[in-house]
Amino acid sequence: MRYDLVIFDNDGVLVDSEPISNTLLAGYLTELGHPTSYEESLRDYMGAAMHRVHDLIEERTGQRLPEDFDEIFHGRVFAAFQRELEPVPGATDVLKHLVDAGIPYCVASSGSHQRIRVGHRKTGLDQWFRDENTFSAEDVGRGKPAPDLFLHAATRMGTAPERCVVIEDSRLGVQAALAAGMDVYGFTAMTPAEKLTGSRGLFDSMPELLPLLA
Repeated sequence: MRYDLVIFDNDGVLVDSEPISNTLLAGYLTELGHPTSYEESLRDYMGAAMHRVHDLIEERTGQRLPEDFDEIFHGRVFAAFQRELEPVPGATDVLKHLVDAGIPYCVASSGSHQRIRVGHRKTGLDQWFRDENTFSAEDVGRGKPAPDLFLHAATRMGTAPERCVVIEDSRLGVQAALAAGMDVYGFTAMTPAEKLTGSRGLFDSMPELLPLLA
């Protein structure tokens, strides 16, 4: 099937940010008295918007995170991005292929617009994404696994959900794509295949994605 729109997740799919951000998130939560390992951070928060961190901590402990939690966390993340962040190997080749083939694409991320911009500028991906094809959970209020973000992206790009395919690397993202009525291909570079149940196909490196899209 030739899709009319390819929707990319950002963190872990376009930019190799998940190890950086989850290491920092686990460390900061632990620092605040909520012991969290890197593996637990990946399990509970990978692919999610920041409100999920607040919601789960309050649900589990009855305590609210500090009001400046997001500001301090993002400050640490952005500083680390400037030092360490790289594009996912092969991501730019996939984007070039889509441009050459005339296939529209966009990014729909649980991260904030600022986080997307900082990461794209550092990795050079800003040449592929502009305001008109960049969407954040900030735009809809509810992050993944709710389908709102993907449906918003499809509407803004003028494409019916059933003509879209989502490229995701998290369990929450796959659930959101399926709830939106979209096909989804699961990227297994960091997530075991069995956690991406419902994906139309799986791949563990970007060059393997192109045949799936063809």
